[in-house]
Amino acid sequence: MCPLSTTELLRLWERGAASPPSARALTLLAAARDDTPLEQLARLPIGRRDAALLRLREQTFGPRLPCVAACPACGETMEWDFAATDLGALDETAASETHTFRADDCEARFRLPDSRDLAELAGHESAETNRQQLLRACVLEFRRGERACSPAEIPAALPPAFTAALLARMAELDPLADVRLGVHCAACPHAWDAAFDIAGFFFAELSVWAARLLREVHELAVAHGWSEAEILQLSPPRRQAYLEMVRA
Repeated sequence: MCPLSTTELLRLWERGAASPPSARALTLLAAARDDTPLEQLARLPIGRRDAALLRLREQTFGPRLPCVAACPACGETMEWDFAATDLGALDETAASETHTFRADDCEARFRLPDSRDLAELAGHESAETNRQQLLRACVLEFRRGERACSPAEIPAALPPAFTAALLARMAELDPLADVRLGVHCAACPHAWDAAFDIAGFFFAELSVWAARLLREVHELAVAHGWSEAEILQLSPPRRQAYLEMVRA
């Protein structure tokens, strides 16, 4: 995966702004992997996809990820940062397409959730509805004892204990699919797990960066009559030097 140029990043920001939030992860990743068909990227397990996004974000903005969150208990604003490597090994390799899980007299053949599945969940507010939808999409075959269930019987045919164990196995196989950051409030005893969405985080950073860059382009264009292309060809130190002269 190659770092993106300033012009490529601006184009990526434009494409991301025009995409629904549920599609931005693939929009971001496709820009860095333009030699890979979008459908192939959409089939990447969520954790593998997000590992690739973390790598791209690191190449773009550096190794530290600054976070801000309000304490749910007292409202205190918390600020901290972490490195992508703190989340564990960033495995971008393609996982096996299907897996088998057995417990007691039950056996399921399944695949890991991917971007297509998350797109189907967009707009659903019920966690239970989402869970049932994922199981319906990802459990390809289910057998209990000698009886094989039809696709229409899944997920209703899965016993609750088996379902819980199967979901735990999915999380184990793709640990970056659902990242939770442990946060402790500095102003009160409250502690909580904050969900971390790399696609949303990366696009928010990209939007702030693009807005700042376009303001700089505007300043230099007004002051010198240069085109956007000419200004973007300047290295960041040289562009900053010209900005300091304009603002003096």
